[in-house]
Amino acid sequence: MYYRKGLRWGNTLILLFTFIAIGLVLHYRGRTKPLVSFWNDVKSVFIYQERSSDRNNPYKNPEPTSTASDDRTSYEDVASDDRTASSKDDRSLLEKEGISSRSESTTSSDDDEPEPTSSNAGDYSKTKDFGLPAIGSNDQIIRHHRITLRYREQYEQADWVAYKLLGDEARAYLSRDGNKFVPDPLVKTGSATHADYTRSGYDRGHLAPAGDFNISPDDKQETFYMSNISPQVGDFNRGIWNDLEQKFRQWAQRDEELYIVTGPVLKPGLPTIGKNNEIAVPEMYYKIALCLTDRQPRMIGFLMKNEFSSENLKTFVVSVDEIERLTGIDFFPKLPDALEKKLESSTTTQGWFSARN
Repeated sequence: MYYRKGLRWGNTLILLFTFIAIGLVLHYRGRTKPLVSFWNDVKSVFIYQERSSDRNNPYKNPEPTSTASDDRTSYEDVASDDRTASSKDDRSLLEKEGISSRSESTTSSDDDEPEPTSSNAGDYSKTKDFGLPAIGSNDQIIRHHRITLRYREQYEQADWVAYKLLGDEARAYLSRDGNKFVPDPLVKTGSATHADYTRSGYDRGHLAPAGDFNISPDDKQETFYMSNISPQVGDFNRGIWNDLEQKFRQWAQRDEELYIVTGPVLKPGLPTIGKNNEIAVPEMYYKIALCLTDRQPRMIGFLMKNEFSSENLKTFVVSVDEIERLTGIDFFPKLPDALEKKLESSTTTQGWFSARN
């Protein structure tokens, strides 16, 4: 009887799959969340075309967290996260550039004034720390030149970052060459590090985006402090979150000034990443804008899951009251009480999403 020599197809396939499995184990071994990393890599193959516009986006390149080459980097990686392809698009809206005005905080009148309009909005907006959420006596508040944040040591990230975005900054363009992710020197308890995110499967996601600070290189570098970074799914960071950042810049160009507060929704029991620190991986992020330059003050809030989405931005609009309920944070406490209640309970998009932008 004749027996065919060599490997049979069945045996060949078994060996092939065995080698592939061994390769995957070796590739993802050592990562904090190997299954998450593998799943994110698989999704990126099939969802890549969904966000093809980001391929030419110098501010939203994939984070160096999915290849072994991360071990060669550390603090030398050039930052690659929430940069927007709309930086140049934003400039096309208005070509002028200017120097941002940095008004100093001053104490102003009390909160018993009539509901303000644009004519008297400056009375309370000049109050010291006007744009900041309520601050507790034990809070670790980090004040940089352009951004202020509250650092939560138990989560190794900020739960809010607040700043004022000016139209000139939103229109300008400034290269990221040389920007690096570094620990925040002002965090007394020690912030997360660049290495904590290496090969984690998550992007180093900015809370206050670098694309909002295009006047001063020093101000831009502040956004690369690890206190301003949070673990974000790549398709979220470079997708719908990036879209929202672009939309805020467009609004700042139109309205000339926005008060912005942004952050993750932190709570006990979240999964963690990190080689040196345990960094919580948020399930959701929020972003809030307050405009005082229009005839009537207006506010809008967004709440998004830390995952890919192709939904319209309007889908994620929620009341600021809802964000306060989830986070336990009191936003814009220095608004007059009646106005704060009115604005924070609203879910209207009127005056935000319009034919003008």
